[in-house]
Amino acid sequence: MSSILIENIRELAGIDYQTRILLSGKEMTDFETLHNAYVYIKEGKIEAFGKMDRDVIYKIRQQNPDVLIMDASGRLVFPAFCDAHTHLVYPASREIEYIDKIKGLSYEEIARRGGGILNSAARMQMASEDELFSSASVRIEEIMSMGTGAVEIKSGYGLTTDSELKMLRVIKRLKENHPVRIKATFLGAHAVPQQYKGRQSEYVDLIINEMIPMVVAEDLADYIDVFCDKGFFTVEDTDRILNAGMKYGLRPKIHANELARSGGIQVGVKYNALSVDHLEFTEDEEIEVLRGSETMPVVLPGAAFFLNMPYAPARKMIDEGLPLAMASDFNPGSSPSGNMQLILSMASILYRLTPEEGLAATTINGAYAMGLSEELGSIAVGKTANLCVTRPIPGLAYLPYYYGTNKVDKLILDGEICVEH
Repeated sequence: MSSILIENIRELAGIDYQTRILLSGKEMTDFETLHNAYVYIKEGKIEAFGKMDRDVIYKIRQQNPDVLIMDASGRLVFPAFCDAHTHLVYPASREIEYIDKIKGLSYEEIARRGGGILNSAARMQMASEDELFSSASVRIEEIMSMGTGAVEIKSGYGLTTDSELKMLRVIKRLKENHPVRIKATFLGAHAVPQQYKGRQSEYVDLIINEMIPMVVAEDLADYIDVFCDKGFFTVEDTDRILNAGMKYGLRPKIHANELARSGGIQVGVKYNALSVDHLEFTEDEEIEVLRGSETMPVVLPGAAFFLNMPYAPARKMIDEGLPLAMASDFNPGSSPSGNMQLILSMASILYRLTPEEGLAATTINGAYAMGLSEELGSIAVGKTANLCVTRPIPGLAYLPYYYGTNKVDKLILDGEICVEH
């Protein structure tokens, strides 16, 4: 494994000298930066970083004659994005429904007509593992090219035992064949299949009695998720599923409060969920429930933007002292983009986060929402060297400001250059 010395960095962003696992409230503004800096990477880890110093650089070069020297003059270096919520394994796009949205149909109306998640589920049952792996690999390469170094991927477009297992096997195969860090989440409770309409509790029984044991037997998932929301799964359904999952060692991650105040945040905190995600309909009661918990609120700007929904009170959450992560929700129906640079821009434009807060939300706090923040998400000695090197730009604020273009020039994962434009 080669060592890399990145020199003359215009701005090194996302520094955490305390090696914290998340940043809350005002701490998110204090995500530090350093000008005229260097980073030394050895055996896949961040060995050292600091201000450019002739004596320090000379010593590193002398002790490591084979070190790869990278000149980052005029460039920003920051932790690779950690995208904590995606559905990027799917069989086909859904642009026809996009036209329906333009004509005024709501997300719920499309779902009631058999569209949305059920549309993808029908196609999923016909797709082969090889087809799914091939198309998802293209998406993985795409998000890596824009700076994503860790990504959570959910099942949930299967809705039968065989199809859910198929999806999760594809995610496992992606883990084995791509350098990006991947976490898998079992989301059998993403929607109620057509054949179980009016018999929702029987589908919940299927998830509990058949799907979860088989998922765990094949070691296919890191986490379990439920779409606890209006028109989908109730708090009671969610309680049953999470209780069963935890008996098998699967920690929860919850879809909550996207369409209404569903009680999903409360049940997520009750079961010590790693994250509760979406959160468009969040008020003081939910903020108070989250306060002091170990559950990360995750906002998904792409979905709210694409669906013309209310925006989650992200600014208020941070001002109230909560941590906050932002993720892409990359999926074919409600957020067909995995571009975390765009999410960073939306953090500032739509939710009024500062560039430092936005970076914390898309790196260290995203890593926490995947159980990876002890290794990833910040510039700290001993952490895995997952870093982005931009093309020449003025500094951190330029990342969210200059939206719509790819500003990442190189992606380093586990201390190796994986993307180079």
